[in-house]
Amino acid sequence: MDFGLKGKRAIVMAASRGLGYASALGLAREGCNLVVCSRDQARIEAAADAIRHETGVKVKALVADVSSGAEAQRLVDTAVAEYGGLEIVVHNAGGPPAGETLAMTDEQWQKAFEQNLLSFTRIVKAAAPEMKKAGYGRVLTIASSSIKQPIPNLALSNALRAGIWGIAKTLSRELASQGILVNVIAPGRIDTERIAELDQANAQKSGKALDEVRKASVASIPMGRLGRPEELANLVVFLASQAGSYITGQAITVDGAAGNAL
Repeated sequence: MDFGLKGKRAIVMAASRGLGYASALGLAREGCNLVVCSRDQARIEAAADAIRHETGVKVKALVADVSSGAEAQRLVDTAVAEYGGLEIVVHNAGGPPAGETLAMTDEQWQKAFEQNLLSFTRIVKAAAPEMKKAGYGRVLTIASSSIKQPIPNLALSNALRAGIWGIAKTLSRELASQGILVNVIAPGRIDTERIAELDQANAQKSGKALDEVRKASVASIPMGRLGRPEELANLVVFLASQAGSYITGQAITVDGAAGNAL
């Protein structure tokens, strides 16, 4: 199937590993030219090199802190300078630390707000004018299945991801007339370093062995396994493409039927 993405310009945030990297690679395989970013220079350069080597597309790697408004604008300005415009943004940010609500400090709440929620509004504000010029806009944000069903011991993520979903739904109606579609992708347990980190945190909190925690987690998924990053990336590609041209304001869960919310 031709997704109509060849030559499109995309920004993928937090793309040095995990779901961000898989999303960037998926778009590159369809012919998108990319601006990718991470806070780690060595890792984002290595990721960009790997994507270039496999796909042959143009990839510009930047070190950027997605919680900064100036950095969000720099990402957009770079895409315009490198490729002449911008059609696609995949917003992604590292998940906040695990912990219960009352154990979180004010500083942790503020950092999570800036890194996860405010980074989304900032990148959309910077990117929307360029998408309008291009006559094509796709805004995707990788959130969490917690927007449908809160996850124990993830108070910060539960609160901030739900806020992102509320903003995305609002933006989808505000931007629809400009040809800009806004959707949320809500991963469950996908086999990434983030999931390994959360398993470790849960093992420490519960006093259980890490292997026991992992086995119980997998057992809670009706499909009987963790998801693969490329399985989520396939949805990113579809929603970014011309094939998804009438889908906006939606939150789509990728979780192997683990969630039980309607």
